[in-house]
Amino acid sequence: MLTEKDQALPVFPKHPRILDYSFSIILIDITQGLPRNPGTELDLDWALTVQANTSAIERRCQALPGRRSIKKAHQAAWLLKAITCIDLTTLSGDDTENRVRRLCQKAKFPLQKDVLEALEIEPGTITTGAICVYHDMVKAAVSALEGTKIPVAAVSTGFPAGLSPFSLRLAEIGESVNDGAKEIDIVISRRHVLSQDWQALYDEMKAFREACGEAHIKAILATGELGTLRNVARASLICMMAGADFIKTSTGKESVNATLPVSLTMIRQIRDYYDQTGYYVGYKPAGGISRAKDALTYLALIKEELGDRWLQPDLFRFGASSLLGDIERQLEHFVSGHYSAAYRHAMG
Repeated sequence: MLTEKDQALPVFPKHPRILDYSFSIILIDITQGLPRNPGTELDLDWALTVQANTSAIERRCQALPGRRSIKKAHQAAWLLKAITCIDLTTLSGDDTENRVRRLCQKAKFPLQKDVLEALEIEPGTITTGAICVYHDMVKAAVSALEGTKIPVAAVSTGFPAGLSPFSLRLAEIGESVNDGAKEIDIVISRRHVLSQDWQALYDEMKAFREACGEAHIKAILATGELGTLRNVARASLICMMAGADFIKTSTGKESVNATLPVSLTMIRQIRDYYDQTGYYVGYKPAGGISRAKDALTYLALIKEELGDRWLQPDLFRFGASSLLGDIERQLEHFVSGHYSAAYRHAMG
């Protein structure tokens, strides 16, 4: 029979050393912001020289998880970092305003109070990077996040296929911005990439950027439908030339979404674009990233290929819905020594 002591709720031990690691990588001052990428003229001489060595890219990605094993307080700190870079997402056909409001509450307070206390972190210090919803849910999300710095991102332009009439796609962007969305996740027309019509892709992306106005634009390439890594690389570069603030792997609705080889291909184009122009462009892997260990691998890849500045939420995001739950479980294990059931970490 369990004694009264056995039945008592566990008291998490303090882990004061976590601050030595977490705040040095989490709370870099980015209040000044960065100049937006204004884009460049379409440079096909540059774009068509871009190649992708698939076998070398795959070897690099296969070696990464084994070489970058992060443990104990270091791991906890990086998982806190990952939370700040999550676009907490709900893109279901049965979304309701109440579901979105609950998700927004989770974005504001992603970790339980007792876990934060054990880590000696003040409530409200850690939030997710953004909330990502369909256009119809933007107003509810903006209302629920009033008084916070958490932006609302809206998927747009005929998401996920991007096959609605062009005029309607532009109008959809405008409606989302008018409703308060600060970020717009657009989908490109994959046919432009598959037919190598780079001028059409550039013109489309440029029009989307202009329709966004002050709202930042994330270009979703739907990389699982582009055929080759070379197409992914060239599409990434063309979208940046047209003024994309972020390039993003997937809608999350394709059969193949974010992968490490695709990510390495895209972030190397981001690096080359920065080297050539001096402008920062962000990166967002989306779809299929649901485990804390995968988030750590992506963060390691970003740190090695782009550097620390890209580890901030104005330049890096995870597009995820279930990732936060697994990160919560890992952090609770860190402070208690025990894994909790997944149902204790619901999104809303």
